[in-house]
This record gives sequence, structure tokens and C-alpha cells, in this order.
Amino acid sequence: MIQNISKKKLVLALISLIITFFVWQQGLRESLNRPSVSFDISQKEQEISELSLQSIPINFQKFIIPTDPVEEINISLSKVAFNELTERNKLIRVISSDWDKLKIDKNLFVDLKNENYILLIDDVDKKVKDNSYMLDQDRLDLFKEDVFLYHLLSKKFDFDDSDLITKSLSKKMFLKLLAIRLLPLLTIITGSILALKILFNLVISKKIRWKEYKPLELDLIDMVLLIAGGFVVLGEVVSPLFSISLVELFSKNISVELSQSLKIFFGYLFMATPPLLIVYYQIKSVNGTFIFNKDYFHLNELSIKDAFSQGLKGWLVVIPFVLLVSLIMNTLINNQNGSNPLLEIVLNNNNYFSFFLLFLTTTILAPLFEETVFRGILLPILSRDFGIFAGIFISAFIFALAHLSISEMPPLLILGIGLGVIRMVSGSLLSSVFMHSLWNGLTFFNLFLLRT
Repeated sequence: MIQNISKKKLVLALISLIITFFVWQQGLRESLNRPSVSFDISQKEQEISELSLQSIPINFQKFIIPTDPVEEINISLSKVAFNELTERNKLIRVISSDWDKLKIDKNLFVDLKNENYILLIDDVDKKVKDNSYMLDQDRLDLFKEDVFLYHLLSKKFDFDDSDLITKSLSKKMFLKLLAIRLLPLLTIITGSILALKILFNLVISKKIRWKEYKPLELDLIDMVLLIAGGFVVLGEVVSPLFSISLVELFSKNISVELSQSLKIFFGYLFMATPPLLIVYYQIKSVNGTFIFNKDYFHLNELSIKDAFSQGLKGWLVVIPFVLLVSLIMNTLINNQNGSNPLLEIVLNNNNYFSFFLLFLTTTILAPLFEETVFRGILLPILSRDFGIFAGIFISAFIFALAHLSISEMPPLLILGIGLGVIRMVSGSLLSSVFMHSLWNGLTFFNLFLLRT
């Protein structure tokens, strides 16, 4: 009977691995065709810089904003094929150009779906041909929800935009700009100092003090079934069919932004369910009944306060290494594609409830689920069978691979190694959960600040 069960497990594991290979291969190939969100992030920062100018003393502007933000945006957009730009960026590209040399080809805008954009292109064309042409105020007011675009149009058509671009708004944008630039810098400096201190102590002690860990009584075949069968086949392939259908059934009359957020939120819940159910039945098959033992994850090893402190320390230390690897990747490979599509959704989201759902998904659900699977279950079993160093690296590699982005794999590998180290050094899964949550939270907060 045991042999039959083992054969079934082997067959299921083999089938799961084959499906996972093709799913991940396809996902990684598709990531090469996804645009990098770094372009949008850079543009958003320039937009904020332009809107903050009136709040910065003239003597300091050249230090804080050394080049003309609008000109920088135009240069960046000019490096991208016009037909690959978003509708908004096509408009910005035209408006930010030198109108004395501009010739508008209407054929380039035949695919525009936004009627206001189509009408505005006509207005710009008329202004280019006849400098005395004036844009109607009502037409301009249609763009008030897009503050930067409104400001850009006001400058070009000689309108006073002080009713919308107030000193208060400009000051708010300036504070955003300072936060966007200073927060990462402060975390890098603090993390670098902390990392050097830890490395110095490590050289002196010549050993890493790993805490005791207790892996689940499962084998590597169980882990293949968990990751390949549960996480990939059931979680990434089968579950989305139900979650997307469910959301589409009840989201016919809601905004696109909210629909997107609901799909991501419920998609994550549906994706997390199969792996957790597999673990439940694996533990039950070993023990004859399911008993949740806190020793599996050493949840009582540290208090919540100490676990958060360890997570914070790990987060600070890993930031310089992740950014260094990202910098090397950017130096070696220009125009990297493959950013997580969730980043673009957060960056361009203007619905506060959907924003809350995205925040809940990225900073709570994702860290809890991913840390339970990769650092709570997989890492201790790999460490038991191959040693702690190999366990940390292998679990981090699978973690990076599971995000299906070739360009993001090296930084995610470093992050995964950091999460594994903090899990094994602190002895508590809560530490890596907090560290993961802080990492996602900083990314989320940065994207939130960049919204104009």
C-alpha cells in the first residue's frame, strides 16, 4: 500500500514538474515583452518636480531640480517608438515639443480612444498653425483631474493655472519629491552601516549563530507536490480561472481600477488556498490527524516586538545588496523589461478602496503566504537535507523564479537569501514575515508618493 502511495506521489510530482516547467518557461518568456515600470516611475518623478517648482526658492532649484522636468520628459518619450506610447504619453509628447518646429501627423492619432484627447490634438494643431488660436476654458477644464497635463496645457496656451496648481499643492509635491529622494537614501546609508557592522562581527566570531529549527516531517517529493503541484499547477493555472470568473460576474458595473484590484485580491486568496490545503493533508497523512504545532515555525521563539525588530534589521541590511545587484543589472542590460504588472497598476491607480485592497494584498497577504511556504516549510526541509546554506540558496532561487520575471530574478534572489538568513538567525518565521512586509510596504509607499 505504501509503495502504491509512493508511486502515485512520484507520478503526480513528475507531472507537476513537467507542467511547472512549461508554465514557468512561458511566464519568463512573456516577462521579456512586459515593459519596465522604471520608465513610468522616472516620468512621474519628473512630473512631481515640475509641479513643485514654485515652492522651491530659485537659488536652490538648480540643486534640487538641475534640469527642466518637461524637457526631460520629452527627451525620454522621444526615445520610445510613438506607437508604443500610452495615449496620455502621446499627448504629452506632442504638447511638450517645440511648437515652432512641430508638424502634427493626424494618422498617428487615429487609434486614440479618449475623445477629449482627440479633440485636444485638433486644438494643438490649430495653435501650431495659428499662434493666435486660443483654447476654450471649458475644454481645458476637462483635464483638471490630470494635474500635470492641465498644468502643461496651461503653459502652452497661456492660461493661469493658479486655481488648480496652488501654492499648497506645489508644497505638497515638493514634500513628496523630498520623500521620494531622501527615504531610499536614508535606508541605504543606515542599511550599509548596519551591514558593515554585522560583517565585522561575523569576521571576528568566524561563525553564524543559527537558531534551532524543526522542519515538518515531509520529504522532497512532498515539497515538489507543494511547490509544483499546489503553488504552480493549482495556484497559478487552475485557481485564476475561478477567481477571475467570480470577479467578472460581480464587477460589471464597477470601475476598471476596482475590478483590477478585486481580481488581484481574490486571485491571491484563490492561489494561496491549494498549497495550504496540500500542506494540511500532508501533515494529516504523516500524523494520522492534523495538529498545528507552533514549533514548526517557532512562533513563540520571539515576541512580536522582537520579531519586528529582527525583521526591520534584516530589511535595512538587505536593501543595499538588492539595490547594488539592480544597479549592476541596469549597467549590463539597457532597457530591462519584465516588471511586475502589479507595480504599474498601483502607480496609476486613483481609486482609494482599490488602493486599500492592493495594499492589503501586497503588504499582508503576500508576505504571510509566501513566507509560510518558502521560509516556513520549504527552507527548513531543504536545510535538513542539504545544509542551511544550500537550503537558503535553493529556497531563495525558487522564490525568485516563482515571480516569473527574468530581469527581477537577481534582485529577488538576493531578497530571498536575506529573508532566509533572517528566518534561520532569528529562529522565528514572524521575523521574515515582517521583513517581507516592510519590503513590499516601502515599494508600495514609493509608488503611492509618485501618483500625481
